[in-house]
Amino acid sequence: MSIKPQSRLAGHALVEALIAQGVDTAFGVPGESFLAVLDGFHEHRERIRFIACRQEGGAAFMAEAQGKLSGRPGICFVTRGPGATNASIGLHTAFQDSTPMILFIGQVASDQRDREAFQEVDYRQMFGPGTLGMAKWVGEVQDAERLPEYVARAFHTAMQGRPGPVVLVLPEDMLTQAITAPIVAPARPAEAAPTPAALAELAERLRAAKKPLVIAGGGGWTPAACAALQQFAEAWALPVGCAFRFQDLFDNAHPNYAGDVGIGINAKLAARVKEADLILAVGPRLGEMTTGGYTLLAAPRPAQALIHLHAGAEELGRVYTAELLINASMSQAAPALATLAPPTDIAWRDWTAAANADYRANLEPTPVAPLDMAEVIRLLDAKLPEGTVFTNGAGNYSGWLHRFHRYTGLQRFGKTQLAPTSGAMGYGVPAAVAAALLQQDRWVVNIAGDGDFLMTGQELATATGYGAKKLLVLVVDNGTYGTIRMHQEREYPGRVSGSDLFNPDFARFAEAFGFAACRAERTEEVGPALDAAIAAGRPALIHLRLSSDVSTSRTTLTAIRNAALNRHA
Repeated sequence: MSIKPQSRLAGHALVEALIAQGVDTAFGVPGESFLAVLDGFHEHRERIRFIACRQEGGAAFMAEAQGKLSGRPGICFVTRGPGATNASIGLHTAFQDSTPMILFIGQVASDQRDREAFQEVDYRQMFGPGTLGMAKWVGEVQDAERLPEYVARAFHTAMQGRPGPVVLVLPEDMLTQAITAPIVAPARPAEAAPTPAALAELAERLRAAKKPLVIAGGGGWTPAACAALQQFAEAWALPVGCAFRFQDLFDNAHPNYAGDVGIGINAKLAARVKEADLILAVGPRLGEMTTGGYTLLAAPRPAQALIHLHAGAEELGRVYTAELLINASMSQAAPALATLAPPTDIAWRDWTAAANADYRANLEPTPVAPLDMAEVIRLLDAKLPEGTVFTNGAGNYSGWLHRFHRYTGLQRFGKTQLAPTSGAMGYGVPAAVAAALLQQDRWVVNIAGDGDFLMTGQELATATGYGAKKLLVLVVDNGTYGTIRMHQEREYPGRVSGSDLFNPDFARFAEAFGFAACRAERTEEVGPALDAAIAAGRPALIHLRLSSDVSTSRTTLTAIRNAALNRHA
């Protein structure tokens, strides 16, 4: 005899569905269009929390970071119209970063649709699902009894194949209806695995290579999959590079690590990518940033032989024609690679050793006075424990972090890098706040540019309001939008326009939010400032003041400029 589920508001049933999916935290900005859901969060406050953010863009970035950290969809709630448009930046980031995420949007009441009611938007048109849209699926719940079904579908879609964001639209009146629909079981996405024939061909082509190179990236990785990739690379003595802003997928201290394949790429690694006779791309889309504007690997058919493994069948062959295309989830692909028996005589061991030597040589900075950012990164690594999460947004300042910090420990600690491959400014602060609230036993460091920081700096209030502790923000202030200034000076020398910034005292700004804060203008001031920040027992911010002509380290800046020039050549 079956027991009929108890009647409750659809808004409450939605919160129950999230709990059933394992969600214990949701981010958002409250709105009158989903009051019934907010009441559901209150009803179930012992099992799930709603973190109210200060702007929907920050909330969406936090949910995107949640998806990266957990491997399951990050959750964001916003109201219609302005709320949804503000949140779109986080949605776009999740799409380009292959991050599972669900954006719930309150909608006008059903009887007011198609009248351009207050703040009404057609979200199916706005977010246009597809390969160049902003969401994998946009659904709108018209029948309240089907709400648990829609939630389950949203979770499956966000995690299935290439992970990504989903939008679920919630008419205001639908959420206040009483329903008896049961909650659907937690989503377990189907995982594609490589076929034995594909693995055999991959091994055969790899054995025939003389200068192979692995590029790892994309979404859907787990600590076990990363461990399997490392096991495969060790057995086959393969050099491994990480795609743009996926540097934590492979231990950067490993002797097979070749460096990051992205903006500011080591010139020797760029040459090595071009020189390789076989590229084994495990997980990345091979987008513009990873391929140097489609120059390191020419599209549609690169000079190098290409084997491309990707979780989304629709991505394979979309840009690059390859010798072998394999549709497989990373949780299946990496362990399958680890089962392949290597040849007894590996011809490319010196090639791999040289790639790692080039990477290690590139860690040596050229000292810069009076404040050396390479030394700042070294001090952070020395003073903070392994497993610290590092976040950044977009800007030339991120070049110091990407070049000099060594990501290690994903297999033991989980994600340690939160950074937008979409190049979204303002990502780093909300991502750091989310990480500090979701994993309070780990240190979280955000490195932000001055322009980047003030786009979402108000989320410092969210950090202190909800009890973040081990959170450190470093604001790199050179009084300019550094990346744009660099491009201006290259394209229009001496004709700078619109890239100057007029900044506040960032330390006093942070103190107003309850942060411990100080300012440093010389390298020797940074160590004591870090010691004080770590000992503060509360979130802290250090304002690093640089000259406006210091965009990044000299070598990295040259590489960025050369890459940009190559794209325009």
